[in-house]
Amino acid sequence: MLSVGLTGGIGAGKSEVSRLLDSYGAVVVDADKIAREVVEPGTPGLAAVVAEFGEEILAPDGTLDRPRLGAVVFGDPERRKALNAIVHPLVGARSAELQEAAGEDAIVVHDVPLLAENGLAPLYDAVVVVDASTETRLDRLVRLRGMDEAEARARMAAQATREQRLAVADFVIDNDGPLEELEPQVAEVWRRLEERARRPRPA
Repeated sequence: MLSVGLTGGIGAGKSEVSRLLDSYGAVVVDADKIAREVVEPGTPGLAAVVAEFGEEILAPDGTLDRPRLGAVVFGDPERRKALNAIVHPLVGARSAELQEAAGEDAIVVHDVPLLAENGLAPLYDAVVVVDASTETRLDRLVRLRGMDEAEARARMAAQATREQRLAVADFVIDNDGPLEELEPQVAEVWRRLEERARRPRPA
């Protein structure tokens, strides 16, 4: 089994790379998706979040009101740390379960937005970083996701710098251009990951 970390700043196009790797045969473990699952109604995760932040972070239907919780933690590092202390261990445990179930010959791609921020690179056999310029990412967030520019810049500033992400990369996929330039790069990275997966491991 080869364990791969996939990351990239908001707006870089990591989700598209994840989709392509999945189509080539990777077992994709999506940390964002798992983070939503572990705080669904009835889970210990949601109970712990409510105990920490209060009933007001629940929507009327009993689900987590993400925008409201986001407003609480986004500008407050201590509150964000408290949330991460609840959610990250649950996500880690579930990710490990999914990797274990993938099989010995699998290439497991962990789609982790905050890989660089949380110092997780050493957990993986290889790290793939999807890279795009600040200008390109800002344009995508404003034009495609409908964010206003101030919000987009704040989201980007809350993440690792481009340099910090590139420093942990084994493979870099440049996604400044159109989709047709992305696919051949992802195919080449997949070929190299397959090669690495076939190499005998040191005893």
